[in-house]
This record gives sequence, structure tokens and C-alpha cells, in this order.
Amino acid sequence: MLKKNLMLFMSICLVLVLAACGNANNSSSASEGSTTDTSNATQDTNSASGDQRIASMSIHLTNDLLSLGITPVGSVIGGEAKAFLSHVADRLQNTTPLGPVKDPDMEALLALKPDVIYLDEEFSGDDIAKFEKIAPVHVFNLDDGTWRDHLKDIGKLVNREKEAEQYIQDYATETEEVKSLIHDTIGDGTVMAIRVTAKELRVFSTRRPMGPILYEDLGLTPSKGIEEFDSSKPYQVVSREVLPDFDADAIFVVVNSDDEAQNMFKELQNNPIWQGLKAVKAGHVYPIGAQPWLDYSSIGNKMAMDEAKEMFSKK
Repeated sequence: MLKKNLMLFMSICLVLVLAACGNANNSSSASEGSTTDTSNATQDTNSASGDQRIASMSIHLTNDLLSLGITPVGSVIGGEAKAFLSHVADRLQNTTPLGPVKDPDMEALLALKPDVIYLDEEFSGDDIAKFEKIAPVHVFNLDDGTWRDHLKDIGKLVNREKEAEQYIQDYATETEEVKSLIHDTIGDGTVMAIRVTAKELRVFSTRRPMGPILYEDLGLTPSKGIEEFDSSKPYQVVSREVLPDFDADAIFVVVNSDDEAQNMFKELQNNPIWQGLKAVKAGHVYPIGAQPWLDYSSIGNKMAMDEAKEMFSKK
């Protein structure tokens, strides 16, 4: 009898041990699965609400985020401006400046403890490892595709694909309206865009930042010689003497804000070469600001289109 009881007791113990092991394994598996799921769910929720702590190491990516209603916790600043770009500065009041893209403030970035870092391959492609020590990274090649592609890529990452698509559609609708306004003013005339700095005169090529908005979005015809420029470079430095060779019907002009550049443009305006240009004599010279026109991002292009709409509505 004692032997039977002992055997029964041992059997019960064995069953309990096996059950406990099974529960432990199930608990471990469930725990591991919950960690992955919770991590993903947290990321999705934060992204959708704009609460994910994103550090942007590109002014263009920063502005794409703003277009989707997301404010990064940290962002690089404009190199020449030495601050956030003027047309979006009011939207970045709670964003930590992280220095210029070519020399980012890594200590400030580390202190932010971001959930993810967005990088511009052109400037950070060789230094990805140092950013990965701080947080996961997403690298964007801004020369691959257009700002629309970049916006859609970001939209996928932050669960705002519909907002990205709507933004792009709204821009396309406005662009068609502006196309009509410009055509009413200059017809099928050719166009060029120049920038006056303190030391040189630049003519923009078909490359970003200026080329796509003029020659692709608005469908304007480049003046003579523009399409012969090196398309890998945003502009070509020229002398004022060659301006007549472009024979442009309309000229968009960006003048740097410093006194030297402003004086340089005044001298150019008083020069007989400038005064003899077809566009100048026809009154088709259109001053535009460096920002937002040279900010090749969704928000930059949208603001530039808004300005063009207002400018040509007055003609």
C-alpha cells in the first residue's frame, strides 16, 4: 500500500513539473513576442501621433516632416543662415538646433535621446556608424527621385501615407493654376533663373533646387544654353557679359540678403548689358527669395508655388 502511494505521489510530482516547464516555455515565448509587438505598436502609435522622437540631419527632411504635421525633436540648421530656415522657423520653436549638416552637434543629438535619426546620404553617408550608436537611422538619397518620393517614403515610416498623397495632390492642383497664370503673362516664352551673391553671378541649371520647380512642375521652357549645363550641378557661374546669350523672355532673380550682394545687384541693374536684356525691357523680371525657393522639399515647393500664384495673379 505504501509503495502504491509513493508511486502515485511521484507521478503527480512529475506531471506538475512538466506542466510548470510547459507554462514557463509558453510564458517565455509570449514574452518575446510581446516585446516585438509592443515595440512595433509603440513605434506606430508614436509615429501616427507625431510623438516619435525624430532627429533630422537634413533641413529638407525636416521640412518634409513638417508637411506631414510632425515636428522633429531636433534638426540641423541652414548653413548660410546659421539658424532654422526663415520660412519654417516659427514651426520649429520647440525643436533643438543640431548645428549645420556638415558639422552636426553630436553632443546635442546624444542628449536628445531620439527614437530614430533621419540622414541625408550626401552629407552623412560616410558617417552612418556614429549615428547608429545613438539611435536607429533611416538614410535618404535626396538625389534619388523627387521631393514627392521623399515625402511618400517618410509617410510610410510615420504612418501618414494618406496625408502625403493628399499633400502631393493639392500641390499638383495649385501648380496647374499657376501654370495658367504664368502663361497668361509670358506666353510660351523661355525662362532662366539667376542668383546674385557678393562675389558672383550664378545661373541655375535644370537640377534641384530651382530646376525642377521651373522646368518640370511648371513646365516652363529653359532659355538657350540652360540644358547644356552640367546637370549634376545646381548652377553655373557666369559673367554678366554672357547674359544676352541666354535670350530669356523672363528671368527669376534671387539676390542674397547681405549688403554686398544687394549692392552687386544694383550695379547690375544699372549696367547697359542688363538694361538691354529682352526680359528686362519687357518687364518680365521676377525677384524671389532664397527661401522658400531654394528649399527643395515639399513645404519649400508649396510655399514657392504660393508665392508664384500671388505674384502672377497681380500681373
